[in-house]
This record gives sequence, structure tokens and C-alpha cells, in this order.
Amino acid sequence: MESNDSRDEQGRQTFPDRDTAGRAKVVKPPGLDQRAEPSPASFEEMARATDEAGIWERVFQRDNLLRALARVERNGGAPGIDGMTVAELRPYLKRRWPEVRAALDAGTYQPKPVLRREIPKPGGGVRLLGIPTVIDRLIQQALAQVLTPLFEPVFSDSSYGFRPGRKAHDAVRRAQAYINEGYGWVVDIDLEKFFDRVNHDKLMARVARVVKDRRVLKLIRRYLESGVMVNGVVVEVREGTPQGGPLSPLLANIMLDDLDKELEKRGHRFVRYADDCNIYVKSRRAGERLLAGIGRFLERKLSLKVNAKKSGVDRPQKRKFLSFSFYWRQGRALIRVADEAKDRCWERLRRLTRRTRSCGPEEVIRAINEYTTGWMEYFRLSETDWVFRELDRWLRRRLRQMLWKRWKRGRTRYERLLELGVPTELAALGAGGTSPWRMAATPVVNMALSNAYWEREGLTNITERYRRLRETLRTAGCGPACPVV
Repeated sequence: MESNDSRDEQGRQTFPDRDTAGRAKVVKPPGLDQRAEPSPASFEEMARATDEAGIWERVFQRDNLLRALARVERNGGAPGIDGMTVAELRPYLKRRWPEVRAALDAGTYQPKPVLRREIPKPGGGVRLLGIPTVIDRLIQQALAQVLTPLFEPVFSDSSYGFRPGRKAHDAVRRAQAYINEGYGWVVDIDLEKFFDRVNHDKLMARVARVVKDRRVLKLIRRYLESGVMVNGVVVEVREGTPQGGPLSPLLANIMLDDLDKELEKRGHRFVRYADDCNIYVKSRRAGERLLAGIGRFLERKLSLKVNAKKSGVDRPQKRKFLSFSFYWRQGRALIRVADEAKDRCWERLRRLTRRTRSCGPEEVIRAINEYTTGWMEYFRLSETDWVFRELDRWLRRRLRQMLWKRWKRGRTRYERLLELGVPTELAALGAGGTSPWRMAATPVVNMALSNAYWEREGLTNITERYRRLRETLRTAGCGPACPVV
């Protein structure tokens, strides 16, 4: 790892601003309570301010840089190739920012290559992430904050991924609405290695439709061409926009906006979240024609390829979208957890409740609560109460199995059952047996390790938590789409 003094000759700097005489002055960054992204209501105002001040000047204005710094610090993340952590960024900027800014203004700033990391995909294969250095994350975040208000008014209303004020739940509800309008077939388009195959020239041509400042365009291209470090070796890149940087989601939406405009021009009902695109039609034949036509359009216009193995035309309830799917009840399409997402949850909890884990029950319960809290927060949109009841029952049985197995000997089990209030004549029945899973379902072990016992131990009641989250959705105004079923 390089020392702090030798890191990135172009990247040495504290935040400056300019006084009325044009001299650089050092500005101490304030706290982290500033918003890193504009709200949708402020887009028009920010776009006007950008036009008046100039994009380059706006990117490197003090308030924008401070908001970007707060966002980078809040996001955290691993170091890039120089080893600098997020915690080291603020002190580093206090010493070195003027030099970075000077290099940026002179057009000599050269971003560092991103650090390649491979993340396993749930369905197999790996997702390639590129981790920028923290100073490059700061600059990219500052760029994204200024460019977003310029592009937001241009983007399609059917695009939801990585856009302020929009989230995955909104996209799923939009898809549900199309299905309930009678569009009972879905064209599920999966782009083959989209983030790795974005054509730089085509992308920059689309950025330049809105951004006219040559300095900004040059800096963005340098980020695209900064390279990737793989196993200590820097590899040049000719295409792609690596996932992992703050600018990457915006660039992806800019690239795919042509697809959105083409679908709108044809009058199609569609929902796109980043590179996940579902188009809703009324017949299989129409869907198959559309899939073939959009594939040709993507290859000709954007040099992108549809993944034939993962794309297809089918009923919505047989496909997944953002880890959700659908089912029919009383003539309406309702939202459910996709089978693959449910299986991943069960597998994760199975690992957390292995009988051979060496940690104590308190740590196991804490890990379970941390995982299920985030999982339920996302899947609260699901209109499937029974899935959460089933998960609750299965999880408590897994925990009973784990404890019973850890008690090991019959005498120890007998004593533990007595301590937990089981009558003497029944405790002997719960102390025997050879199958922990079968014993976890017996009335005796259930009496000792009851639902009330797990509640006292701090285990989150998944069913009750789900119902509270559903009630929150209803009171938030999502209307009749949010019945608890």
C-alpha cells in the first residue's frame, strides 16, 4: 500500500473554494447531515442553476463537493487500488485537495483504475464489480449530483432504477397495474453482460446530447477508460461502465434511454429497472414478435445483445421481476415473493442455524434478526401472509433442533427441559430420540421452547413484523393494492 504522502499525485487535495479575488481558500467540511441527492421537486431549479453557473463550476462548487463527501462517507465501502479507506478521505482532502482541483482544471487529472471484485450471482455465475478509489468516488458523486437534474426530465416515466424518488417497489406496482389492465403476457428482456459491454463512443454521444461542457465530457470518458486492476495487473478497457462507482447507474440510464424512447414510440407498456426490462403485451405471438424486434434494435442502435437463454415470453406468474412475481386471486394479479428469492432466504437461514455453529444462541438470534429485518423490509410488498407464517414456523423448528442437539447427552436434555418448566414425567420423553429435526417437532420440546420462549430471547416474530409493515404500507397511501391476505 502506498503511503499517504505518495498517493495519487493528481489526487492530492482539501476542499477549496474561491474568494472574490479568485484566491483558493481552504474550507473545513461540516457534518454529514446534508443530502447527497436532490429531491425530484428541486430538479428544475438545479438545472437552471447549472445553466447559469456552468456544469464544470457547478460540479466543483463547495456545497456540491460537501454533499458528495457526506454521501461517500455515509456509503462506506472497501478501498480502491491505493488502499485509502473512507475514514482517511476527509483528512487527506484537507491536505491535498488544492492539487487535485488544479489537475482537474488543467485537464491532467487521471483517474485510477478500478479494483476488480467478483460477486457470486444467486442464479450462478459472477457479477463483476469495479471499486474506484475513494477520491474518485468523491468526484464521480459530485458529477452525478449535478448531471442527474439535467437528465431526469429527459428520462422515461417507465424507468425506475437508481433514480431519485423512485424505488423497486414502484416498478413492481407498475407491472402489477399493467397485468390487471389485461396485459397478461410479459416480454422479459435480459441484456447480456450489459455493464461490461457498453460502447463508450455510443454512450458519450448520448451524454453529449445534454452536456456541452468539453471538460466534463473529457473527465467522464477518462473514468470509462481508466482501466481495471485484476490480480495486481492493470488491464485496459475498451467498453463497459463498471458497476461500483457513483456515476455508473446514471450512465446506464443514459445509455438505455434510447430503448425507453423506442418502446414509448411504439406505444408499449413496459417497466425498466436498470438493465431489467419487462414489456407487457396481450398475446404470446405479439410478445415473440416484440422480443425479436427489440433484439435487433438493441444490436443495431446500441451495440447491446439480448441474453437469449434468460430472456423470453411467458405469463407474468412464471417469471420474476426484481425478486418478485405474481399470482392470481379472484381475477386480480397479486404480488408474491419469487421462488428463487424465497429459496435464497431459506438457505441463508439454514446456514445461520446450523447445529455445528460454535457461537452462542444470542449471537445466532442477533444474526437472524439482522437478516430477516432487511429481507422483510424489501418483501413487505408481497401479498402472501402465509409465506411469512411458514417461515416463522420453520425457523423456530430449526432453532429448537439446534438447541436440542447442543444439549448432546440425554441427562443434559432432561435437566434443561425441567429448567424450562416441562413436567418430570414428560421431560424423559423429550430427552431421548436420535433425530434432532424430528424431536424439534414433538409436543414436549415445543412446550419447553415455545413461541413465548423465543420472544423472551429476542427473536423477531416474522409474521407480526410483516403485518406491521403491511399496515405501514396501507397508511402510507398505497391504497387497495395493499390488502393483507
